[in-house]
Amino acid sequence: MKKKFTVQSFQQCKDEGRKFTMVVVFDYSMARIVDESDVEAILVGDSVAMTGQGKSGTTPVTMDEMIYHVKCVVAGAPNTFVVGDMPFGSYNVSCEQAIMNANRLMKEGGCDCVKLEGGVEVADKIAAIVKAGIPVMGHIGLTPQTAAALGGFKMQGKSLDGVRKLIEDAKAVEAAGAFMTGLEAVPVDVAKRIGEIIRIPINGIGAGPYTDGPGMLTHDLWGIYGGGRAKFVKQYANLRPIMIEALNSFHREAQDGTYPAPENCYNNKIEGLEDLR
Repeated sequence: MKKKFTVQSFQQCKDEGRKFTMVVVFDYSMARIVDESDVEAILVGDSVAMTGQGKSGTTPVTMDEMIYHVKCVVAGAPNTFVVGDMPFGSYNVSCEQAIMNANRLMKEGGCDCVKLEGGVEVADKIAAIVKAGIPVMGHIGLTPQTAAALGGFKMQGKSLDGVRKLIEDAKAVEAAGAFMTGLEAVPVDVAKRIGEIIRIPINGIGAGPYTDGPGMLTHDLWGIYGGGRAKFVKQYANLRPIMIEALNSFHREAQDGTYPAPENCYNNKIEGLEDLR
């Protein structure tokens, strides 16, 4: 059984030059699989809106839905560090709102920390949540909750001005007290430079090999989701056609009568059954 990571474990990895890994899952069954693997951390991401609910973006998912999914994952992965994603609209009104919803995600969901998207603009919310005693992971670069304002799901930091903004965001997140930050969809050299500037660990999502640990959606990693894949996604298995063929085999055997076979049935003999009316 693997030893569960703590907030301090991520910094220790960075200080010692060891990589950690983080994957995104939403339910109990997948969390159980991750818990039996060597992967150290799970993000219960608001991407459940797209992957699990079929929405076009992450903004529709609610606080109650995120708490539900966090609870499921925590139950399935007791030996894995679990990050709970704070959804759009749960922290952008005020520091008080941010603390209240972070409390809910930790208390009702049972996760090990919460995650917020944004840099300079949400630094006061991060600081308030940390002051309230809740560990916070940041998320800068491509921030899906505000992707519309960024021009869509596109790479960030493509110009010097863009890089300056990313550095400002990274420094603001660190100064606010976040113990780690996600960095999504930025050029390799930009991610490397940010990692040299800030001390806290960086979880890279499409940010190259110089971050402290990569992250990926399990649906992409396992080849379940189908459709187009982001540039940074590597498919480590192709389970989708295997799953479809299993379903088709089930359908064929139901049609031709080979399922259920005798070994799939309860074959107890009940005396006097024929006399019942």
